[in-house]
Amino acid sequence: MRRLRLVLAVVMVSATVMACGGPTITGSGALASGVEVDYTGVQPATEISFWSNHPGGSIDTEKAIIADFTRQTGIRVTLVTAGANYDEVAQKFQAAQTSRSVGDVVVVSDVNWFPAFLNGSIVPLEPVLANRGVDTNGYSTVLYNDYLYGGKHYAVPYARSTPIFYYNRDNYRRAGLNRAPATWEEAREFARRLKASGVGVPSFGFGDQYLAWMMSNIVWSFGGAWSDKWNMDAAASPGTRDGLNFARSLVRDGWATVTSGDPTRPFAAGAVSAVIASTGSLRGILDSAKFDVGVGFLPGGPANQDKVVPTGGAGLAISSKSSPDKQLAAAMFIGFLTNLENTAKFSTATGYLPVRSGAEMSAVYATTPQFRTAVDQLTRVRNQDYARVFLPGGDRVISATAQSILTTQVGVSDALDSLRDKLEKFYRRDVESRLN
Repeated sequence: MRRLRLVLAVVMVSATVMACGGPTITGSGALASGVEVDYTGVQPATEISFWSNHPGGSIDTEKAIIADFTRQTGIRVTLVTAGANYDEVAQKFQAAQTSRSVGDVVVVSDVNWFPAFLNGSIVPLEPVLANRGVDTNGYSTVLYNDYLYGGKHYAVPYARSTPIFYYNRDNYRRAGLNRAPATWEEAREFARRLKASGVGVPSFGFGDQYLAWMMSNIVWSFGGAWSDKWNMDAAASPGTRDGLNFARSLVRDGWATVTSGDPTRPFAAGAVSAVIASTGSLRGILDSAKFDVGVGFLPGGPANQDKVVPTGGAGLAISSKSSPDKQLAAAMFIGFLTNLENTAKFSTATGYLPVRSGAEMSAVYATTPQFRTAVDQLTRVRNQDYARVFLPGGDRVISATAQSILTTQVGVSDALDSLRDKLEKFYRRDVESRLN
């Protein structure tokens, strides 16, 4: 994978972005993969709409890029605040399918683009991008392929991030530690040393937001998964059980706690010594923390110490209800919005990953040493499990199961058996008959 240059965050994405399950599956219309649009002789429309939640507080940046696009192409873009977060945008976009008012370009998250595909609401991008000469070769392969299904892409990467390990360097130095733990077992040993040194706060905080996303790391590290493509047995596999048993033991033994709300807040306040949070949280943490902030790779485990970092965030899709001329204009716009210059501009303003290799981010890279770790960790990313990002309702039920394991007396094996059964039910009911 081409290495991308990352940039600092200004704000964290809204709390519900990763925690909710996205839109439901409705109707039985043709899948977007079956939509064949003939663009022969069609000229791009002179006006389109862009539905966004302005990820990372990006509304001013989006407006500036839109103004540049209009100056260069003459195509007007109406920017619509379609929700406060990704899920609200998805719900609005789904509801609009029965009306004449629907966004031509829409922000779609990692957990809601696939339901839109199943509903036939978005188009495969290869034909329309090729028609407008948009070069997709420069996109990060792993980020672009998050929107790949059946040999076709249904979005391009836009506001993308990964989790990373944040730690309180002052507390770590007090315990004689000078780096993040390389493995989860080492994290437990670091916790012992932190406690022995007199650090009076938990060594680690599991946040109750983004839990299915964050816990992918520990599950993968122990050889588990939320699913193996559409096979849901992995959710109750020995590796998944071992990972969640280990996470529960950290809480029960007093080395870790489960925090409520944005997990970066108790960390920045000094209430826990370490946390896993989005790379997009770095600027906010650095601005808020009164201590020296360290960052490290996500820990590995006994079964996997390499590809243990989940991707995340949102992309840009084109509505299947838009007319062919609007689809062509939309293709031009998403190509412009994510070109080298504008992905750098968007990343500088928000903190998300530049989605194309070669974006010029050296000034930010040079001024913030913590940034280097976030860049280097991109070599360890892995595309997410189908059960979380493709299965409608999957993210929600996985997060709820993980939280119950961490915070209640439920049996881990029983909880995971139940999770597997629920995921299988969702798949059989909502997805299986809809796939080609």
